[in-house]
Amino acid sequence: MRLLLISNSTNPGEEYLDYPKHNIKEFLGEKPVKALFIPYAGVTVSFDDYEAKVKERFNEVGHDIISIHHFENPIQAVEEAEAIVVGGGSTWNLLHLIHKYNLTEPIRNKVINEKAPYIGWSAGSNLTCPTIKTTNDMPIIDPMGFDALNLIPFQINPHYLDKNPEGHGGETREDRINEFMVLNPDVYIAGLREATMFLVEDNNIKLIGDRQCRIFKNAIEAYELSANDDFNFLLK
Repeated sequence: MRLLLISNSTNPGEEYLDYPKHNIKEFLGEKPVKALFIPYAGVTVSFDDYEAKVKERFNEVGHDIISIHHFENPIQAVEEAEAIVVGGGSTWNLLHLIHKYNLTEPIRNKVINEKAPYIGWSAGSNLTCPTIKTTNDMPIIDPMGFDALNLIPFQINPHYLDKNPEGHGGETREDRINEFMVLNPDVYIAGLREATMFLVEDNNIKLIGDRQCRIFKNAIEAYELSANDDFNFLLK
């Protein structure tokens, strides 16, 4: 199983998918790949426009994508895909459509058994977790169950922030994660900061990026790990 799980698509002042594009190129390899793109997290952007944005960046590094919304049979599209790419946006709408089109098991089979590479960012990274319970976005639609792809045994919180904006009196991200841990005490949560990503391959996981990752688990004080540290405990 090979996964590239990116926290965010775009850093301030950069073009869309610019900072991770070379990681994507290296992950997919030198031989051109035409990946199946799943744009279901896009709500305020049309699937055609979303596809065009992603296609431009993939073409820039020698690869290509085609969106699943062009296929009459989404399951067959997954079954015939060279690679799977899942974009960010609303995790709730993404999972709603994954469940609506019965794509959970086809994607799992493609990635686990057929070794198709999987790339996701933001909501697309959330989708690989056991559930979407550590996503940041509002529940704008019933996802028809919280269970996600369960490709990894831990939860990711993309776009992880340490503090709330000045003057905001609401809960911090860590407060919300603490609530999750009380009700889900056996699950690790990785606070994946922006401009970082996880690479999973050969039953190993490593952090890519200059920022640290914050690790949470019930009854353990939260702590920081960097790209040089061992993350393999998350896969156990």
